[in-house]
Amino acid sequence: DIRECEIVEKGKAVNGKVTKYYVHWTDFNRRNDSWVPIEDIDLTTTKEKLKEVRDRKRNFDEFTHDNDEHEGMDEADLKSHEEVTKVKNVNKIQMGKFLVEVWYFSPLPREVWKEGDDVIDTLYFCEFTLNFYKSKEQLERHQKKGCERHPPGDEIYRNNNVSVFEVDGAKSKQWCQNLCYLAKMFLDHKTLYYDVDPFLFYVICECDDQGYHVVGYFSKEKESEDDYNLACILTLPQHQRKGYGKFIISFSYELSKIEKKAGSPEKPLSDLGKEAYHSHWNRELLHMLRSIGARPNPEDRSISMQELSEITSFKKEDIESTLKRLQMIQYHKSQVYVKVDPTLVNYHISKCGSAGVPVDPTKIHWTPHVFNP
Repeated sequence: DIRECEIVEKGKAVNGKVTKYYVHWTDFNRRNDSWVPIEDIDLTTTKEKLKEVRDRKRNFDEFTHDNDEHEGMDEADLKSHEEVTKVKNVNKIQMGKFLVEVWYFSPLPREVWKEGDDVIDTLYFCEFTLNFYKSKEQLERHQKKGCERHPPGDEIYRNNNVSVFEVDGAKSKQWCQNLCYLAKMFLDHKTLYYDVDPFLFYVICECDDQGYHVVGYFSKEKESEDDYNLACILTLPQHQRKGYGKFIISFSYELSKIEKKAGSPEKPLSDLGKEAYHSHWNRELLHMLRSIGARPNPEDRSISMQELSEITSFKKEDIESTLKRLQMIQYHKSQVYVKVDPTLVNYHISKCGSAGVPVDPTKIHWTPHVFNP
């Protein structure tokens, strides 16, 4: 296969000759940027020839387009961001039994990596403290000292082998910063590295007889003027496609229900974020409307936007945009009406997919925080 790429950086010369280049693959997400041996690079192929190849292979698109994770960044910010983070500084991480390929640059502490250093081939993480080391021996010395085998903070949910811990960024600063360094390796434009104090981190774990293993998290501002109930979300690559992303979104809304207020994810959403939230809003609202439409008394088959918001803790604007997208909303004399066609509802439900790992609200043990100004 021949694919167009842009040379981002030359490797260090060996005996006066460059032996590899760090390249960005045109039309592919930056997480696929990589070092390529010079013998695998054709510097003579024309763009016209590459266009012919791409046109023939247009249906081959297993990666997300580069724009997905940069929505909301202006041209100057995007250019500055890409210049600083253009080359990955870590190839892989070892975390417990998993060896995971890194997707993006992470601004690690200078004592671990600084500009001009060679790329770290493997960075070794303690899966409990999230401390990281450049050698396996350093990690083993750390492990011999012993550590708590769960995140700091309070366990606020446990159902079978799934637990959620609430970790205060101000009280467990080092642990939360480590989490952010880890997350940045898989989130392109995440900017939260050091300033973790204003955030609460909700860390999802799989637990076994060895301890609590981090599978993902979401963060939330302690005080949000816009009523955001989620700032950042990540499921670690080794735990993706298990339904945890849907679990995280559902859990964030269960906390909003306990707070008795409507919430919404921080905007703007990436394309992938939109897809995940649209799926969640669709599924929850459609099942609710189907239940309402099945009520035996026709007079009971109505509900207002406000009532839908109170039941789901979705923002009214999110509800309206969802129903509008599903072609289930009508406007008449400045009034908004929901058109519940059972055939249309069942059709949309069939397209929603599974709900992922379920959240059992009865297993949440949490009280909303009151933060003093």
